[in-house]
Amino acid sequence: MSNYSIKNLEEYYKVYRKSIREPEVFWEEIAEEHFSWHQKWDKVLEWDFDKPEIKWYQGAKLNITENCIDRHLRMSGDKTAIIFEPNDPAEKAQHISYNELRKRVNQFANVLKDKGIKKGDRVCIYLPMIPELAISLLACARIGAIHSVVFAGFSATALSTRINDSDCKIVLTSDGSYRGKKTIDLKGIVDEALKDCPGVNTVLVAKRIQSDIHMEPNRDHWLQPLLDKASTVCAPEIMDAEDPLFILYTSGSTGNPKGMVHTTAGYMVYTAYTFKNMFKYADGDVYWCTADIGWITGHSYIVYGPLANGATTLMFEGVPSYPDYGRFWEVVEKHKVNQFYTAPTAIRALAKENLSYVEKHDLSSLKVIGSVGEPINEEAWHWYNDNIGKGKSPIIDTWWQTETGGIMISPIPYVTPTIPTYATLPFIGIQPTLMDEAGKELKGNQVEGRLCIKFPWPSIARTIWGNHQRYKETYFSAYANMYFTGDGAMRDATGYYRITGRVDDVIIVSGHNLGTAPIEDAINEHPAVAESAIVGFPHDIKGNALYGYVVLKEAGETRLHDNLRKEINQKITERIGPIAKLNKIQFTSGLPKTRSGKIMRRILRKIAHKDTSNLGDTSTLLNPEVVEKIIKEAL
Repeated sequence: MSNYSIKNLEEYYKVYRKSIREPEVFWEEIAEEHFSWHQKWDKVLEWDFDKPEIKWYQGAKLNITENCIDRHLRMSGDKTAIIFEPNDPAEKAQHISYNELRKRVNQFANVLKDKGIKKGDRVCIYLPMIPELAISLLACARIGAIHSVVFAGFSATALSTRINDSDCKIVLTSDGSYRGKKTIDLKGIVDEALKDCPGVNTVLVAKRIQSDIHMEPNRDHWLQPLLDKASTVCAPEIMDAEDPLFILYTSGSTGNPKGMVHTTAGYMVYTAYTFKNMFKYADGDVYWCTADIGWITGHSYIVYGPLANGATTLMFEGVPSYPDYGRFWEVVEKHKVNQFYTAPTAIRALAKENLSYVEKHDLSSLKVIGSVGEPINEEAWHWYNDNIGKGKSPIIDTWWQTETGGIMISPIPYVTPTIPTYATLPFIGIQPTLMDEAGKELKGNQVEGRLCIKFPWPSIARTIWGNHQRYKETYFSAYANMYFTGDGAMRDATGYYRITGRVDDVIIVSGHNLGTAPIEDAINEHPAVAESAIVGFPHDIKGNALYGYVVLKEAGETRLHDNLRKEINQKITERIGPIAKLNKIQFTSGLPKTRSGKIMRRILRKIAHKDTSNLGDTSTLLNPEVVEKIIKEAL
């Protein structure tokens, strides 16, 4: 099993050097030795960042579900593939074996085929964190359909935008979902969304909350009766290495969300290889990533990465605060979880609560604890390290993106010495660099710049669905022959990387990438609003929260402002979802603009951060007097 599991720092450097010196040879060995193929590739890699075109394992034939399910059956068919831990701790957890997973995936795949879904068709999945969500991804992949999962916290408008953009034929949903004490009417949101989606003629509905819902005749079908009738045998569709596996939408700094396209072979190889190394998974371990499958973290590190390694992966339906703030630790103790992967937002929220919630649970099974979604702050890192890892389970502070498909910069546990807040070293095969704003590469250490990647890795997204030009402009136009991540970073004296945050108009709130433009569009739809600008500001729990500066068409009476604030947040909830609501809304008579009419967000950011001692160069401002006024009236 050469190079598949890195054991120490010396080996890391040796394998890393090989992966950079001979990338084709390296990635060929990994693919050849650890996966099943119907046909080998003619060429390992062909790429041109100028076009941009990237192809891995060209000519290879495979089906990812055979690698995630079938090939484990002979040796470990009875092993648990998925543990489902429900929202309510009184409800029994489900253990789904690899044998059972194959049956359920095949039945679901046959239901999709029966509804006319074939290779290349797009399937929209809007489901809560129940087994059907993981199973539906694999069922699509089984028959070569392209899945597009939409996080089941998005609004009807956000859902319809995504359905129409990728021209989905069918929607998979449930009657509703549980979230702590609340239930959410998912089917009602789907019904609302489909008023604007003429291409959808079938909706399959899973029963979860047993609510009384409207079923549209000839369009809506209960899922379970169809599954019960379906055959448990479904031959896997043989896919080309570069056939699309899924589309996943991520917020852009401008305009509509971007449908990132991930293809089959390279994504499989990279997510499986990173999973094995990042979590030091050993046979018999129980691995838990707390993310939702609606995000890339769930795709790569709840479903595909773990299952490709024959792991036991835990799916959690609930929230960290229900029935109390000890729920995560109760689940760790109950299932003897060995690897735990969560977001800094959750860590910060739990760190504010009484330590007794942690102390009453046995966390001794933990071997690796991880963090994902945004850089983890030092205070949260120490709390996590001391109270959850007990100083013995290393923290992996992982940096990666929807676009990268898998973890890019991170410590490897028990291999890389860690420093709080540092993502440390690039993973095997990853060639990061820092660039200055003028496009010059910053050599050496102790430098800060914009984070770019010089060479393709197997799980890089290949395009934006239906808009390759936007893909090129967004990721490959800032610096010649490089993938630009949109993040800033610094490299310290030892060569460790620390991610400093977004450099574009995307704000990371509770680990969710939120583009400012769509939120501003939603605010500006309010009849009383003339224009608006959104910036992020530090928040104890979320990391960042949203601060809105809003100019009204008419000054109006201040007593009406509280109502307006509610209405503006309601607009945002309808258009995007509650995750994009503003924490602070400041009404102002104008926004600071350059002579060319561009809003100077840098100044608004400083005001939101309560850092107005040095506003930098304001000589290009058309209306400097507005700045004084905004500072005086700041919340």
